[in-house]
Amino acid sequence: MADNNNNNRNEYFEERAGTEDARFHVVPHKEEGWAIKREGEDDPELTTESKDKAIEEAKKMAKDTSTMVIIHNDDGQIEDQLNYKE
Repeated sequence: MADNNNNNRNEYFEERAGTEDARFHVVPHKEEGWAIKREGEDDPELTTESKDKAIEEAKKMAKDTSTMVIIHNDDGQIEDQLNYKE
C-alpha cells in the first residue's frame, strides 16, 4: 500500500514539474544549509545558509508565479504551507 501511495505522489509531482503549478519547497540542503527547490526538479533554484532567507526568497518566487511555498523542517517534514494562488 505504501508503494502505491509513493507512486501516486511521484506521478503528481512529475505532472506539475516544469509547469506554472509547480510549487516551491524550502528544504534542508547538505552543503549550503537551506535550498529552494521547484517541485519535480532536482537542482535547487537557490541555496542559502539561512532558513529565513530561503523562506523570504521562496515567497517572492511563489508570488511572482501565483503558486505555493511548502516549508519543511530540519527533518524534511512539511512544517507550513503558504498559498499565493490568485
